[in-house]
Amino acid sequence: MDKRNFSRPLDLKQVTVTDAFWHREQELVRKEVIPYQWEALNDRIPDAAPSYCMHNFRAAGRMMQEKQKKGSTYVAPSYTFRGFEALPEDPKNPEPDKFYGFVFQDSDFSKWIEAVGYSLTQYPDAQLEQTADEAIDLVCAAQLENGYLDTYYIINGMDRAFTNLKDHHELYCLGHLIEGAVAYYQATGKDKLLNAARRYADYVASYFGPQKDQCKGYPGHEIAEMALVRLCEVTGDERYLELSRFFLNQRGTKPYYFDEEEQKRAELEGRENQLPKFDEKERYAYYQAHKPVREQEEAVGHAVRAVYLYSGMADVARLTEDDAMYAACQRLWENIVREKLYVTGGIGGTSHGESFSFPFDLPNDTSYSETCAAIGLAFFARRMLEIKAESQYADVCELSLYNTVLSGMALDGKSFFYVNPLEVLPEACHKDFHKSHVKPVRQKWFGCACCPPNIARIVSSVASYAYTEREDTLWFHLYMGSVLTKMVGGQEINLCVETDMPWNGHVSVKFHTQEAVSCTLAMRIPGWSVKGNATVVCGGVAAGISWEKGGGQLYVVQGSLKEVFVQDGYLYLSGAWQEGDCISLAFAMEVHMVSANERVREDIGKAAFIRGPVIYCMEEADNGKDLHLYNIDAARLGTDCQNAVVEMSEELGHPMAVLRVPGKRRLVSKPENRTLYRKYEPAQYEDVTLKLIPYYTWCNRGEGEMSVWIRCD
Repeated sequence: MDKRNFSRPLDLKQVTVTDAFWHREQELVRKEVIPYQWEALNDRIPDAAPSYCMHNFRAAGRMMQEKQKKGSTYVAPSYTFRGFEALPEDPKNPEPDKFYGFVFQDSDFSKWIEAVGYSLTQYPDAQLEQTADEAIDLVCAAQLENGYLDTYYIINGMDRAFTNLKDHHELYCLGHLIEGAVAYYQATGKDKLLNAARRYADYVASYFGPQKDQCKGYPGHEIAEMALVRLCEVTGDERYLELSRFFLNQRGTKPYYFDEEEQKRAELEGRENQLPKFDEKERYAYYQAHKPVREQEEAVGHAVRAVYLYSGMADVARLTEDDAMYAACQRLWENIVREKLYVTGGIGGTSHGESFSFPFDLPNDTSYSETCAAIGLAFFARRMLEIKAESQYADVCELSLYNTVLSGMALDGKSFFYVNPLEVLPEACHKDFHKSHVKPVRQKWFGCACCPPNIARIVSSVASYAYTEREDTLWFHLYMGSVLTKMVGGQEINLCVETDMPWNGHVSVKFHTQEAVSCTLAMRIPGWSVKGNATVVCGGVAAGISWEKGGGQLYVVQGSLKEVFVQDGYLYLSGAWQEGDCISLAFAMEVHMVSANERVREDIGKAAFIRGPVIYCMEEADNGKDLHLYNIDAARLGTDCQNAVVEMSEELGHPMAVLRVPGKRRLVSKPENRTLYRKYEPAQYEDVTLKLIPYYTWCNRGEGEMSVWIRCD
């Protein structure tokens, strides 16, 4: 690991997103999603699954008020087990002082306030800030004197706190609380929630650790690992980094902590020990706790937990210069992208445990591909970019953001997907139990509502995935219209970035600076761009540059620059930049037809379409029913998809490029000749034109069939 390669994301206050695409998404989150989700957290959305999130904070706050009022006469509740999800006997009349929802319900608020913080950074909103302040008051009123803040145990009884780390998510809730508190503090300068998060983190740091009298446990659901790193970076308190490293170092070591924890609970409850019925090799793989983190080689278990863990590992590896941990991150990344990544940038192939499956097991119609998992993959990618800028990480980050992440939210921001399939037959979703997790339409809300606020927070902070910097270098990982500032040698420069991504591949970067300043811009060459060209203007001298993918062959047509080279998929441009200097890039944005590895059984003989970073699908609304009868006509399409037609459309109220490609529709037998089985005869086809839309826009016209992968003859 070379510290000279390290970089950090630009502070969101350094970037204003002007991009037509992402500005629209951020405005949607600000105006529709955040207010809608606040109503959901308060159980005010008709016909939506209740959240109970703010209900629980209010109940815990009343308990704290009662405790203060009664003083020494107050009797704390003795622990009552309420299950992993507690629901009221009468859904219309929940009892005001009981906990309801999942054990991790507190985290819904934390992700919401994180999205609010990021949104306020870009778009100040006094009314939203007031709503957030009032919500923070409710949350902080629930905190115990010692700093503990988890309503499940505060309400149900603290005598069992931290006795079920494997399943009860206290440290997961801490992680999200930290992330939300930091985001809100950085946006507003208000530290009430940050101080509450620090108090909880301080309590956890006193409870867990290497000392003899401290607990040797670690989170069952990861995120605290990367959140504690962020708290360290914001506060400068190294204890939080050390706690994160402690959790990572303990994970997967023997004797397994979760074994010991289960034994203690069994003894306490007077029952038989209920250890998992797996052999030692598989024990706790679901939690990524089956072996020490530095020894892990395959992405296994719950997909969201996994990429949250890997993100924390990358953070700690960078800050502590831990080469062994970084090497593990590299192995795990390679395993995901080579064997377990959907073409849409989704991960987690099976509904069983919302988990990674075995290599190349990537089913389409039963795909889980949780929205949160794609978001976590973007987290992981950015952290790997912070260690070393390699375009492969940005390619996957971009793929996930434009496809699976955005698919998780309707174009109006008022319904959501938890699961993101690549093929849908609505009747199967309704009638086949094995496909019941796949929804043919987005849902208003979920009892387990991790995904909707997760989308809101990553869309609101998307600029932090676009750029990273160190003193003399600025990396462009994603291309989006924006205005940004950067300090170089004590001097502030402003850069104006203009682009129409993802619909065309043109990018321009213009300098605004009072004095000439020397620095380097590192421009990513997207993996989807087979070839491209650029024009660089520096000091009035123009230089032309061209490259081939994987090459780095550059030539200067006219003029010269101080330094021009390609490394790890980035075009590095160095020079003394002056007011008005401009860089213009043009990336080839051709239609590509791709096939899957032959070991992906479901996709044999099929192809998917990609243009730029956008994956396409066909939908019943455009092509009619029985999508399984359609084939791509490869002969008419052409070897390089030259006969695919690209059209700009706003038919969904959303500007987008649609594709029209030559196809064939298999003719079906006449009704009178339809038997379940009959003598084989060669299929007969009629010529058709297939209409394909961006995958993230599917299911915005009601229920219907959808398919990403299409048969190809």
